[in-house]
Amino acid sequence: MQIDVRTHSLDLAEVLKSYLERRLRFALSRFGERVGQITVRLSRNARTEVECRISTELKPFGRVAVEEADTDLFAAIDRATGRIGRLFGRELQRTHDARVGRESVRLAA
Repeated sequence: MQIDVRTHSLDLAEVLKSYLERRLRFALSRFGERVGQITVRLSRNARTEVECRISTELKPFGRVAVEEADTDLFAAIDRATGRIGRLFGRELQRTHDARVGRESVRLAA
């Protein structure tokens, strides 16, 4: 699991970075090798809210992304990491159901 953290108009302490990585590992570690590159972008918007955008590679199907904003940086990170874990699980379940739902040509004959 490779995590790339980018900040825009925001100072990121090492403690905050380790907190973010710990939350991501907790949310995504159960998916193992399906998790590819993770990109996290933290920025401050005009309303003094912190935006946390997480984009994750879902091997071999593509990318999933979430975005959360809050005045509290930790709350934005918590909500975004929770959502990305749930979304990742839903996407894997959706692809699994699509593959299992197909009837084999050999069985139909």
